[in-house]
Amino acid sequence: MKRGRLFLVGLLMIVAMGFAYAGGADETTAADGTTSFELWTYVEAHSNFYKEMENIWNEENPDRKISLNITVLPNADMHNKLQMSLQSGYGAPDICDVHVNSFPNFMKGVPQFEDMTEAIAPYAADCVPSRLELYSKDGINYGVPFHVGACVMFYNTEILEEADIDYTTIDTWDEFIEAGLIVKEKTGKYMTTAEGTRVNMLSAFLGEQGGDFVDENGVPNIVTEEMYNALEMEKRMIDLGISRVSPGGKPDSEECYGWINSGEVASLAFPLWFMSRFVDYMPDVAGKIAIAPMPRFEEGQDRSAGVGGTATVVINTAHDKDLAKEFVAWAKLSVEGGTKIWEILGFDPVNTKVWDDPAVTNDPDNKYLQYFVTNPFDTLREIRDEVNIIRSVEATPTISNYFNNQILLDVFENDADIMTTLENAQEEIMNQLS
Repeated sequence: MKRGRLFLVGLLMIVAMGFAYAGGADETTAADGTTSFELWTYVEAHSNFYKEMENIWNEENPDRKISLNITVLPNADMHNKLQMSLQSGYGAPDICDVHVNSFPNFMKGVPQFEDMTEAIAPYAADCVPSRLELYSKDGINYGVPFHVGACVMFYNTEILEEADIDYTTIDTWDEFIEAGLIVKEKTGKYMTTAEGTRVNMLSAFLGEQGGDFVDENGVPNIVTEEMYNALEMEKRMIDLGISRVSPGGKPDSEECYGWINSGEVASLAFPLWFMSRFVDYMPDVAGKIAIAPMPRFEEGQDRSAGVGGTATVVINTAHDKDLAKEFVAWAKLSVEGGTKIWEILGFDPVNTKVWDDPAVTNDPDNKYLQYFVTNPFDTLREIRDEVNIIRSVEATPTISNYFNNQILLDVFENDADIMTTLENAQEEIMNQLS
């Protein structure tokens, strides 16, 4: 009898756990009708944004209130935990942020993320198409972007004025290099910097030529004219002494923040989300940094590409999926959401209506507008139709690892032949993926 009672107690516990996992009403809906969602992210600042949007949503939808239980985890830990929870069928959140480089790992086979296409539809006409396309598979949107990630030039006007260089007249990379030689001669400073352990800059240089790391079928294709042009241009600047690999291997590092802040480099090409790094970590160059379009390789080519990013997804085990999807799409793609993305995070919002709202773009109290010499929205409007896509596909993580850990440093610091390096890497990448 005792064993029977223990068996019954155990069975009841399993049933209760199963009910809670399935999203029982007592676990997900409070007495006042508020629906709770578990949300994971790997960026603390994102959690601040989500809580603000939760408050606005609840004010505007008193009969459909939500409560976000947000967990912030380290990047790798969060993505690994999400992968394991999806594989086991237990423990996944309702809503989750997924980094662009990790997103393809979750698209293998049948995605376990909800189809967001219908939720995105009310805002799609006002959004940058390439950013919506980035988080899709077979024409279905599975994630909602935070920003455009448009690559631009950040120019230190103090250094350029000392060298008598007008950055607004620089149109091509050849003209940029000529200006860099003058800057080096007159100031002793570097004109720009290169990444040795990341591909943000390389992605931008590929994108403005219409290139990519893969072909139209998503197959790795790194032995291309566009790739050679990008790497050759960066290596030429290093050899001329007007560029160097960033301290810390990349601009988005503490070592490089200090280097830029000390006024040792006249410019860098990087996505607009880097504005927040300037404001947060580089106070000494405030009021000196201008934002402008990147130079182009040839006349008539584009001057930007969207780089980096985070997709917010709704897991297919989530309860009240429709409410979760509606909230996520509204929070990130509506004019209200885009405004808050700019104000809180300093990102370039995907909804282009925000770019044309003077209340946002000319707000005298905005810390980003106060920091920079020029208005970033002026540049965004200028390159509105020039922000090309760098796709994130199943092969992307493998390709990125080769560039981050081998190709860039071999070319930039070990003087390896560019085409030979690319050909060898192409073969290795294809072997690893086969």
